[in-house]
Amino acid sequence: MDNKIKLSCPCHFGLESVLNFEARKIGGENISVTDGRVTFEGDENMIARANLCLATAERVQILLGEFEADTFDKLFEGVRALPLERFIGKSDAFPVKGHSISSQLSSLPACQSIIKKAAVKRLESVYHVSYFEETGAVHQIQFNILKDKASIYLDTSGAGLHKRGYRRSSNAAPIKETLAAGIIDLAQVRRDTVFCDPFCGSGTLLIEAAYKALNIAPGLKRTFAAEKWDCISPESWREERTRAMDSIIKDSDFYAYGYDIDPECVALSTDNCAKAGVRNRIKIEKADIKDYGNRENTLTVCNPPYGERLLEIKEAEKLYETMGRVFLADKAHPCSVIAPHEDFEKFFGKRADKRRKLYNGMIKCQLFSYYK
Repeated sequence: MDNKIKLSCPCHFGLESVLNFEARKIGGENISVTDGRVTFEGDENMIARANLCLATAERVQILLGEFEADTFDKLFEGVRALPLERFIGKSDAFPVKGHSISSQLSSLPACQSIIKKAAVKRLESVYHVSYFEETGAVHQIQFNILKDKASIYLDTSGAGLHKRGYRRSSNAAPIKETLAAGIIDLAQVRRDTVFCDPFCGSGTLLIEAAYKALNIAPGLKRTFAAEKWDCISPESWREERTRAMDSIIKDSDFYAYGYDIDPECVALSTDNCAKAGVRNRIKIEKADIKDYGNRENTLTVCNPPYGERLLEIKEAEKLYETMGRVFLADKAHPCSVIAPHEDFEKFFGKRADKRRKLYNGMIKCQLFSYYK
């Protein structure tokens, strides 16, 4: 039997190239990239490695199969043909959830019910039982039906991979850890980078920059759903955790500075950096953006506050003008700013050297990078 497992990882739109590179770096094979998703192959250890090490993936799913499903009969038969028993044991739980977009089968409860029945039929034929107690480990079945094509997955992560385990609390509008990691990668943080976030909020960009520079696997401080699965050896998880720990760069020259005008954010960032284990690499202070001293050879990356009401938008535009005055935004003072405002460059006062479309939740943004 082929021991290769096909893994599929959703990501923020705009970060596919970053996740593609990450998948290659950890040894993923036969990689394919589609909008908002990267799929690759690996062995049992790759399930653990991907969960521990991928910084921009939202979760790690096993792709069980894909097939046309414009009728409930086709959906049922397609699921029943999948090798569910390879991963789901006789006593395991296998709940079902998912999405259907631009498809004949638009009722999610009906799709869930059909997929559940088909999974039960498949497992009944293998285990020769007529009732499943589902008291064991959870094997979440997820489906996505797009334009009548069904993709069936098993989720190995449990809680989303953005939940690193270091951010117990956050400010009002935190940037998601996986998006922050993508921005850090696109901003080209290196092991010797001097980094600054002048709107540090809850410290997410600071921590993700430190993790990138020190090669700290983002999943080291948490557990995953598949760690409880009988079909995966505990030795795989031990090996991959040890491998990740051994890969941490201890002699890096990375150092970071964080500033925020709100003393509560300063305290929050400081606390989260300590939980993340990178407090000794980061200095955080209360400061107003108008007083920002743009150090030479320091990479500035930030997610400035933004509102959707007219008054708040006007405040954001004034903030961008202030940033344009204090950010030198050149080769010696590179910076990257994520913002949803279409006219950010106009208020900032400089054309970006590179722009990249990203989504922060449902908000369409751009990453404006200055480095020339």
